[in-house]
Amino acid sequence: MQAADWLTILHPALAVVLIYPLIGMVVRLGVLARHRRLGDRKIAATSGSEHSDLGRWLSAGVVILVLIALITAIVTNQPLNQLAGGLNRGLLLLLVVVGTSISLIALWHATSKALRLLFVLLTWLGVISLGAQPEVWRLSDNPLDPKFWQSHYWAGVAVTGLMLFSLGARPEILRQLRWRRIHVAANVLAAVLFTIQGITGTRDLLEIPLGWQKPTLYKCDWTARVCPPLANKTAP
Repeated sequence: MQAADWLTILHPALAVVLIYPLIGMVVRLGVLARHRRLGDRKIAATSGSEHSDLGRWLSAGVVILVLIALITAIVTNQPLNQLAGGLNRGLLLLLVVVGTSISLIALWHATSKALRLLFVLLTWLGVISLGAQPEVWRLSDNPLDPKFWQSHYWAGVAVTGLMLFSLGARPEILRQLRWRRIHVAANVLAAVLFTIQGITGTRDLLEIPLGWQKPTLYKCDWTARVCPPLANKTAP
């Protein structure tokens, strides 16, 4: 495996090792916190605060993981000195990455509702802007196409938005029952999307060739499922 191949598996590896176990812990603590509110005194009083704190890390971790995936897709698509658009586009993309990261950090520390909303939108816009680059592979961009709903990328964009919502609305969720109900509904949808991500991500890994295989495999006709014949090995 080449360096680009190791970068490619960084995103799924971090998802398996960090994000999905964290999802399990957050869901479990959320269930315990709900039972605690309903009057089950046998449950530790810290379950609510632990659920909130771990959920905060989960939300930020998902955004960071998506940024890693998008950056990797762009920088491994071709040598950086052959990047379409040249140095100017490279610098612009770098500014988007830095700006998105700063917006996420600012969202983590923001207290006023207006600033939290602003940084949620800026962070999500940065993710979408990076994902819109031609180097980022998507099954379809047309919602009327069934492939759109099978896309690992678009499900990732949606779950990132839900995580940013949870992070940005955290004070309201802690204080108001109405916001907690919205939070629960949003996270049921997020759980479905995370499940879809696990399936589509595994599927997409099967379709990503190693770097040394790409020159041959990219000559294949994927619609007809036909590849050019391999060259005969010359006898020594």
